Amino acid sequence: MAPLSKHRHSQPLGCLHLLILPLLLSLCHPIIAAAADRRHYPCERPYNSYPFCNASLPVAVRARSLVSLLTLDEKIQQLSNTAASVTRLGLPPYQWWSESLHGLAPNGPGVFFNGTVRSATAFPQVILSAAAFNRTLWCAMAKAIAIEARAMYNVGQAGLTFWAPNINIFRDPRWGRGQETPGEDPMLTSAYAIEYVKGFQGEHDGDVEDRIGESSILDGSGKMMVSACCKHYTAYDLDHWHNFTRYTFNAVVTKQDMEDTFQPPFQSCIQEGHASCLMCSYNQVNGVPACARGDLLQKARKQWGFEGYITSDCDAVAIIYENQSYTNSPEASIADVLKAGLWTDLLLSLGRNGYQLWNLRLGLFDGNPANHRFGQLGPNNICTNEHRELALEAARQGIVLLKNDQNFLPLGKNKVSSLSIIGPAGNDTNILGGDYTGVPCRPTSLFEGLQAYIPRTSFAAGCIDVPCNSTDGFKAAVAVAREADVVVMVAGLNLTEENEDRDRVSLLLPGEQMDLVNAIAKVSRKPLVLVLMGGGPVDISFAKNNPRIGSILWIGYPGEVGGQAVAEALFGEFNPGGRLPVTWYPESFTKVPMNDMHMRADPSRGYPGRTHRFYTGEVVYRFGYGLSYSSYSYKFLSVPEKLSVPSSSTEAYIRKEPPYARKDGLDYLHIDEISSCEALRFYAQISVINGGNMDGSHAVLLFSRSRANIKGSPQKQLIGFERVHTTAGEATEARITVDPCKHLSTVNEEGRRVLVLGAHVLMVEDLEYELVIEV
Repeated sequence: MAPLSKHRHSQPLGCLHLLILPLLLSLCHPIIAAAADRRHYPCERPYNSYPFCNASLPVAVRARSLVSLLTLDEKIQQLSNTAASVTRLGLPPYQWWSESLHGLAPNGPGVFFNGTVRSATAFPQVILSAAAFNRTLWCAMAKAIAIEARAMYNVGQAGLTFWAPNINIFRDPRWGRGQETPGEDPMLTSAYAIEYVKGFQGEHDGDVEDRIGESSILDGSGKMMVSACCKHYTAYDLDHWHNFTRYTFNAVVTKQDMEDTFQPPFQSCIQEGHASCLMCSYNQVNGVPACARGDLLQKARKQWGFEGYITSDCDAVAIIYENQSYTNSPEASIADVLKAGLWTDLLLSLGRNGYQLWNLRLGLFDGNPANHRFGQLGPNNICTNEHRELALEAARQGIVLLKNDQNFLPLGKNKVSSLSIIGPAGNDTNILGGDYTGVPCRPTSLFEGLQAYIPRTSFAAGCIDVPCNSTDGFKAAVAVAREADVVVMVAGLNLTEENEDRDRVSLLLPGEQMDLVNAIAKVSRKPLVLVLMGGGPVDISFAKNNPRIGSILWIGYPGEVGGQAVAEALFGEFNPGGRLPVTWYPESFTKVPMNDMHMRADPSRGYPGRTHRFYTGEVVYRFGYGLSYSSYSYKFLSVPEKLSVPSSSTEAYIRKEPPYARKDGLDYLHIDEISSCEALRFYAQISVINGGNMDGSHAVLLFSRSRANIKGSPQKQLIGFERVHTTAGEATEARITVDPCKHLSTVNEEGRRVLVLGAHVLMVEDLEYELVIEV
């Protein structure tokens, strides 16, 4: 979210976030004010007599009181991420922009590490945590980040409004910010969004405070620990590819793709996660700037029940005129955003949906936080052993074993006398976090992690850096590799290859990396262990098919304890159980234009489609792929054979439509016309048998497909998942909730969600089970 250029801030509204309930940003004033010897808080004496300071009043009443006291000029000065002070009311300035994607990060001006707190726990990048397919883990990490965020706020080094999570769909493997997301699947991304927001805002039971109820913000009950923001709304997944940039890109999206791919994560984030913020994106959507799409913004409010504040991405309002030339003046851009429904919404709900409401819930107008809820949090709650262990567990659960010929791994500590690690990333802790990473507490490099197991561990970079544009270091690396019993080669990506404002043009390893891997594999005494770092998929077909490369692990960006997690995986301290949250495509996929937003395949123009739901081409590794040191088999224990929709509520709504490539008619029901969705829900109980000799944490993925499909239906879709602990040689039960209206439905070409009647197939790996939906 870096500003486009310095001149943007010459505009009086700065980063024009038009935090959509425009005038209210006032509520922000809390916190970080720069008094000479102490911080100044709202509602301290002599300003504590105002009604908005009265914590016994309903939130809505307090918010209306505050807005009514502001002059027009004062309201206008709130329309920025840096909200101005209102001295006469005792309100200090406030910085809305703080970042917390996978730990506290200084990407936004609200977080800084040059005070009492010098570092914060750096959890694995989101794409790796998503590979764990573990809701409990995601919620726990979000809660830990929130504790550190609130603690940093209490010492004046952060705000309380954070702009995470990133829940855009990882639509194209070249996207530089795909690493920030939970992957390519809308169901997986929705689940992550829900858990992050609930854990972060304090909706779950926790160690810090009692459970906070999921009540409406209107009744004033419940205080959030910190505020989360679902971004970037919507259809944003291109940063800078060839001549296309996120600032001017027009995402042309069909109604079908919008409703079944791009929108579900945001709907879930709002309806089930109860997010307090929504951020609109830079790009246009079908010719209109996303922040000026009144239909999309009002859908969030009126259909999904969104009650929070809406912010634009930094400068997203300014670029409507300056970069997109959509309007003829900056003033017209502001008018368009307001006419999109934001201003009207504000007038109808001052103190109802305003920022003040959320800041009141955050306790920003309750005086010195030390005297209130969460006020006891401080530096001792940051970089704790508990949070470090959680970061380690997240890396463990996310690491994906892609290849393990002849069970080369795990290594035996007593059978390896020496080890070498090759590759510039092998001894570099700066690479461990990926983008939006802060200052880690005690980072452990891969070299340090391995050296803890094998003291005779040597290192050679091989390449000067990750781009590896020279072979100058090859000779030295080969010499080091020759001398070791086992060689670990670290290859892949870093932020010079994939990042915000930087998309890739190739899916191959950068520069001369492939040649280095082959050179090391050729001279190593035993099969090479290849460790791949990076967020985006890489075409490593050469390594997959090379018998000299025995094992391959993908570790994403594993966070500050990544070195320890990788060493533990290689030496069998845990059983790898991560699964890929994205499809790994071959290099030939780069022929597909990244700016083509269509999800569905179109054979007539040689278009292969995108993601595991629609892609029809060859893959290097499929979505959900992941090996283990054990072998697993499955059995459906309890699943209904038939589901009956009560005829009294459906007979009038049964539709007939010519199916794709079939002659007979197809029966289906519009979801919004079914009154009995809850009655159709069921549990799929699945037996998971660990056939190996090692216990393991295992992710069970449940897919479905319909035997008779609406045109453009997914080939198959993820409908549920559960992470379970398994014991060697024994069976464990996984229990997955299935909501047919949500999970077994599809979206037609008109953008309406429908439930197809007839046979549906549930799938776990190669195991299939058929159930029938009938009237």
